[in-house]
Amino acid sequence: MRILITNDDGIEAPGIRWLARTVAHAGYDVVVAAPLSESSGASASMTAVVQDGKIVSEPRELAGCRGVPAFGVAASPAYIVLLALRDAFGPAPDLVVSGINRGANAGAAVVHSGTVGACLTAAHAGLHGLAVSLDVLTPAAASASSGGAAIAALDALDDEQHHWISGADLAVRLLPSLLHTPPGTVFNLNVPDLHVDGIRGLRQAHLARFGQVQMSIAEAGDGYVRTAVQAAEETLEEGSDLAALAENFAVVTPIRAPHEDDEVRINVGAIKVQTSAL
Repeated sequence: MRILITNDDGIEAPGIRWLARTVAHAGYDVVVAAPLSESSGASASMTAVVQDGKIVSEPRELAGCRGVPAFGVAASPAYIVLLALRDAFGPAPDLVVSGINRGANAGAAVVHSGTVGACLTAAHAGLHGLAVSLDVLTPAAASASSGGAAIAALDALDDEQHHWISGADLAVRLLPSLLHTPPGTVFNLNVPDLHVDGIRGLRQAHLARFGQVQMSIAEAGDGYVRTAVQAAEETLEEGSDLAALAENFAVVTPIRAPHEDDEVRINVGAIKVQTSAL
């Protein structure tokens, strides 16, 4: 089982080191390819830095991951997945694990997440995906500059102090269950920023209707708009991922790549299409 590990926080982020180390120690064949710079809020975008017709890719060595090939790539997470599926970093992966993200990717915010977007791209190709996030978000310190609703403006000096191992350990424990689901299934895992002994358990829950934070317009002027981010004020829905996180449970939600809604029928026959005569 060959696993691609990527993220949207960048190749230097501590979460990806902990994740790669733990997955490799569990006996999986691991390759790491992640953005050279912050790509949070990228969703499943296809962006890259091209020089002389080539996408920039640099070999990296991750601390504690001896023997694990790693690459910093000047591209979005979803683009990196597509490159990996075309053997850009060695043999194509069988599964994609993305994270560990700084901040929860829960509720409606998953639509913006580069962490989740990488897995949905893999799912569209028929692979399984596991998106892993650590709930380190402090809404008062959140920033709109990075995009998305699960972004924390974290002090780099404190970043190593979070409980990344809790997220990595639960991710490895979930992999066997993920592999027993239909191809194209993605597990979205959110873990409290607690020592494993402080986590009350693992729950399956639905996506909340909203994310942890919400954006508002603080000021709009001639030629500019200034945004602000604040904690969401909506009441937590019972049975949702955000409600479980608030009670110090880790939470997993199965999701799938977008597909057609077969419950909606459109009366296309009633819509006249003007065609030109040949």
